[in-house]
Amino acid sequence: MKVVALISGGKDSCYNMMQCVAAGHEVVALANLRPAPHKDELDSYMYQTVGHEAIDLYSEAIGLPLYRHIIQGSSLAVGRDYNKCEGDEVEDLYHLLKFIKEKEGVEGVSVGAILSDYQRVRVENVCRRLNLQPLAYLWRQNQEDLLREMILSNVQAMIIKVAAFGLDPEKHLGKTLDQVEPYLKQISQQCGVHMCGEGGEYETFTLDCPLFKKRIVVDSSEIIVHSADAFAPVGYLRLLKFHLEDKPNTPASIAFAERKSCLSCCDQENVVETEDYRDMSKLAITWNLTSSSFCDLDKFNHWSGNTKNGYQWISGTHFPMVGKNINDATKQTFSLLQVELAMKGYKFSDIILLHLYVKNMKDFGIINSIYDSYFNLNPPARVCVEAPLPDGVALQIDCLIHKNNLTLQDAIEQRKETMHVQSISHWAPANIGPYSQSVKVGNEIFCAGQIGLIPCTMQLSKGGVRSEAALSLSHVQKVLEAMKSGTNLNHVLLASCYVSDKKYISIVEKFWQENLKEHTQEKYYQSF
Repeated sequence: MKVVALISGGKDSCYNMMQCVAAGHEVVALANLRPAPHKDELDSYMYQTVGHEAIDLYSEAIGLPLYRHIIQGSSLAVGRDYNKCEGDEVEDLYHLLKFIKEKEGVEGVSVGAILSDYQRVRVENVCRRLNLQPLAYLWRQNQEDLLREMILSNVQAMIIKVAAFGLDPEKHLGKTLDQVEPYLKQISQQCGVHMCGEGGEYETFTLDCPLFKKRIVVDSSEIIVHSADAFAPVGYLRLLKFHLEDKPNTPASIAFAERKSCLSCCDQENVVETEDYRDMSKLAITWNLTSSSFCDLDKFNHWSGNTKNGYQWISGTHFPMVGKNINDATKQTFSLLQVELAMKGYKFSDIILLHLYVKNMKDFGIINSIYDSYFNLNPPARVCVEAPLPDGVALQIDCLIHKNNLTLQDAIEQRKETMHVQSISHWAPANIGPYSQSVKVGNEIFCAGQIGLIPCTMQLSKGGVRSEAALSLSHVQKVLEAMKSGTNLNHVLLASCYVSDKKYISIVEKFWQENLKEHTQEKYYQSF
C-alpha cells in the first residue's frame, strides 16, 4: 500500500520505515510535527521535537516530499483512552495526515511505536478516523534485540537528548548507537533503563540509514542543560550547522540484519510434528467441532445467574430470517439484544466478551459492518466462528456482561482495561475489526479468539493445522503477557478450541501441552 511515514528524526521512525519497505509497501511521503519558530524542545506527550531544526534535510536525503505542521495544541486529554478533543496536540496530527491523504492518496501510516500505549492509542484513533492503516512493525519487540538489529542494519543515529539516571549530557550526547550500546545494556541490567529509550531515557537523531540517498552531517552543535539534577540530569543537543553529503554508490536493495524477532511470527510454515504423547491431565480445553450439530436455540435459558463479582451470561440471542435478508436479520438481532440488555439494566458497553456464531461466513462482511455500529471505543473481546445454526437462523450472539455494583474501593480494584491494538506489527494479529484482543476486569482476563494469522502480513498460515495451532497459541501467550506481565498459558482456567474436524484434536492437544511444558504450574483445571 502507499504509506506516509511519521518521522521525528529518531531511530525508531526511520527503522520502522525500513520495515515498511521490506514488507513491500511504498513509502511516498514523510510527515513531521514541529514546534513553533524559535522553540527547541516542547513538553509534548506525543512528539519528539528536539532536533527539529534539521528535519527538512530528510526530504532530500531520502528523496520524498516532506509535509510539516506546527504543533498548536497541547496535552489536554492525557487519560488511557482518547476521543477527539479540540485543542489537543493529537488533533494537529489529524489535520496533517488528512491533508497528506488528500494530496498523496496514502492508505497506511508508518509509526515507530515500540511500547508506548499512550502514543499508539492516539495514532490509531487518528488513523481510524481517516480510514488509514497504522503499521508499527517494532511494536513490543525485545528492546535489546531490536537495538542490536538497528545497528546491524546500518541505522546510524546519535544520542540527542538524555533524561535518565546513568546518562550524562556531557558524556553521552552526540554518541552513536554502536558507541553507547554496551553502556546502555549495562545500565539496563543495573537500573532498569529501557534499551531503546522507551521510558523517555534518551532520544536520537538519525544521520544515515539504507533508505538515505545522502547522509546528514552535523557540523556544530551546543549542549543545552534543561535540568541539572545531580542524579538524572536532562540535556539535549541544539543542532547549529549541518549539511547533506553524497554517499558512495550502494546496491539498490536494502541489506537488513536477520530478523530474529520476526521469525516468531513468520517462521511457523515449517513446523514439524514431534513425538505424540497423550498425557491429558493438564488440559483445560473445551473442544468444539464446527461440524457438530448446534443446540436447539428455543430451549436456551437466555440469562445465567449473576455472580457476586458482577458477571452474567446472556445466550442464544437471534432473530428468525423468515421473510428477511441478512442485513435486516442482523439489525433485528442486535436490536433484540439491546432490548434484552436494557431490561436488566445493561448497555452494550457492559459487554466484555462476545461469541458471534455465523451460519455462512459469506455473510460476515454485512454482519460485521452492522456489528461495528454498536461498538466504538474499547469494544469487547470477540470469538467469531461459522457454525451449523438451525434453519432460519443466520447468526447467534452469546455474551458475557460485567457491571460493578460494588463499593468505590472494590470498583477501583475491579476496573475494566481493554487492549485494542489496531496496528500491523510482528507482535500479534492487529484487531482491524470492532473487537479487542482482550479485556481485563480486576485480575481476570478475557481473550478474543486467535487463529493462525501471520501478524506482519495478516494472512492465514499455509502450513496447515500444526502451523495454525502453534501461531494461535503464540498469539494468546503474547496477548496475556502484554495485558499483565508474567501471565502465561498456565494461568488459563478455560480455553475453547474450535476445530473443523475431530482428527485435528490430538494435534492441537499436543501443541497445548508443549506450550504448558515451558512454564511451571502448581494447579490446573480440566474441562471437556
